[in-house]
Amino acid sequence: MYSFLRVLARVILYTINGKPKFKNKDRIPKGNYVLVAPHRTWFDPLYYALAASPKEFAFMAKKELFKNPILRYILVHANVLSVDRENPGPSVIKEPVRILQKSDKSLIIFPSGTRHSQSLKGGATLISKLSKTPLLPATYQGPLTFKSLFSRKQSTINFGEPIYIDKKLKLNEDGQSKIEQQMQDAFDKLDDEIDPNFKYVDPAKKEK
Repeated sequence: MYSFLRVLARVILYTINGKPKFKNKDRIPKGNYVLVAPHRTWFDPLYYALAASPKEFAFMAKKELFKNPILRYILVHANVLSVDRENPGPSVIKEPVRILQKSDKSLIIFPSGTRHSQSLKGGATLISKLSKTPLLPATYQGPLTFKSLFSRKQSTINFGEPIYIDKKLKLNEDGQSKIEQQMQDAFDKLDDEIDPNFKYVDPAKKEK
């Protein structure tokens, strides 16, 4: 079903918004990896999955999305993992690590957690280290609301150089800060490569 949903997403997005631009796909490592990116719109996971195709991905989403039985069926068959943000348990780390180690799927995760936060959290780093897979930074620039997709302003995905975490690195406050800074520096560089004048403005805050 994942392949069908990917084709469906491609048809819908390309029809509405036109063909996107995918930059520096040669930077994508072989094997599995953890794709990390700023979360700027609800549909940017679709663009990341399309940009890195034919690689298949697992995703992480808040458990509230699974309450609707129809949506839950779609999410489960699209490799989406439920996350309880209020009470995260060990499975939040164990399940994605298992997928990275035991399957041919990679993982898309947004270190900031939500579209309305720019602060990086540590889950992606821990998953990367435990699964012994690199972090692959990427950024999206383009329409930020479904309505603005119809403007046909081109969407662009840019891939960065993989970040390999030293197995000896302790993920204490200093170690985590080091990796977070590497990710943020990578995001800034990737945005600059697409458009040096780019500045992200959260649509939700812009409307207020």
